[in-house]
Amino acid sequence: MKLLSQLRTSTFQLALLYMVVFATSVFLLLAFIYWRTAGFMTAQTDETIEAEIAGLAEQYRGRGVNGLITIIRERVARDPNAKSLYLLTTDEYLKLAGNLNGWPVESQSQGSWINFTLDESLGWTGPPRQARARIFEVQGGLRLLVGRDVDDLNTLKALIETAINWGMGITLALALLGGFMMSRSTTRRIEVINNTSRKIMNGHLSQRIPTRGTQDDFDQLAENLNQMLDRIVYLMEGIRHVSDSIAHDLRTPLTRLRNQLETTLMMVDNDEARDQAAKAVAEADQLLATFNALLRIARLETRGNTTADLRPVSLGSLVQDACELYEALSEDKFQTFTQDIDDEVTVEGDRDLLFQMVSNLIDNAIKYTPEEGEIVVKVLKENDSAIFEVADSGIGVPDDEKDQIFQRFYRVGKSRSLPGNGLGLSLVSAVTEIHQGTIGVFDHHRGAEFPGLRVRVTVPQYTPRKRRVKSVAANSGQPEDHSA
Repeated sequence: MKLLSQLRTSTFQLALLYMVVFATSVFLLLAFIYWRTAGFMTAQTDETIEAEIAGLAEQYRGRGVNGLITIIRERVARDPNAKSLYLLTTDEYLKLAGNLNGWPVESQSQGSWINFTLDESLGWTGPPRQARARIFEVQGGLRLLVGRDVDDLNTLKALIETAINWGMGITLALALLGGFMMSRSTTRRIEVINNTSRKIMNGHLSQRIPTRGTQDDFDQLAENLNQMLDRIVYLMEGIRHVSDSIAHDLRTPLTRLRNQLETTLMMVDNDEARDQAAKAVAEADQLLATFNALLRIARLETRGNTTADLRPVSLGSLVQDACELYEALSEDKFQTFTQDIDDEVTVEGDRDLLFQMVSNLIDNAIKYTPEEGEIVVKVLKENDSAIFEVADSGIGVPDDEKDQIFQRFYRVGKSRSLPGNGLGLSLVSAVTEIHQGTIGVFDHHRGAEFPGLRVRVTVPQYTPRKRRVKSVAANSGQPEDHSA
């Protein structure tokens, strides 16, 4: 599977394209070399034959037929290996001189070049060999064949062809291997950037893309991305610091104001004044709740993904407790409150934070679901993950706003008239991140007017860690290991 993904990379495809271009260039070059080499050797053989023919023609003109027969016999005697081939016959193909006993059947036309095989039918005593010759007629009705043994030449051509084929095969194999190694190296660098980017997108803003110090293109890209991330984190921290400072600085005077209003509420006798003071106290409580939520989110985000305070928690029991707390609120709105909870689901986490996350999601579902609506709470296992899911038949969230509902103070347009400060889901997101989980938001598909919302929180299940304890055996005195 990993090899297939490697072959699908753009780097390997570019390397493959380069391999095709390079192999084509090598093939054309080797083909040209073969064509020139083979053509040169064939031309050299033909020139040798032509030179012998010219010499025999000169002897014939000076000494006649008998001189021609004599010179052919002399040349045959000087060439025991029969590299040069001669055959002089009558018009009825009766041999007069030469080192061949018969006329090749490939061609008998005058002036033509023929390629034939030297075998027993021609009086050849050795293994069959390839030959090339030229035939023509001599005055008086005689026929003359002059040729050369070209078997060594053909063997050399075959050797060159084999070398070219092997050379092309080795070239393609090395090009393919080089392309794979190059794409693998490049893919590793890209995968490092992708892994770091995924961690950053999951909230680990302190992560940075590592560099090798080679100052190549990837190092420059990594340095630019790291500088961009530093700038983004700096701006985000500035905005967060401003909001946290405002919440921290205003909480104390707002608390004093709220206490003064409550004191005033107890002192006044006028009913209208008491109502106004009570409303002012309620508004002050709302503001204090907002500031407290901001500070709590800030502390959670500062805490990060530390696991120092995490303990095994029964998620099923925790959700059941939260459902008992909010079920009465759901009954006031005549809602159907359904529970599907697996009691054996356990996670490693902070119970208080998890309870706050579960309570916020259940409270939101009840708040944004109309009367006689439906609330479904589920806790289940899925592979190595624990799933907590809340679904409702309420007003839902538009698709283009699902990614924004976890931002601070963000509220869907339909819900702005309802009480709330837009920080509940931000707190849910922060708690989920601490527990190394993920959040999914989907439509519950309960109708066009009330599409409903389904929020799924996925966190890793608790896995007991094995610890090794050394004890001393009673009889042997040797330590033995126990797994707990």
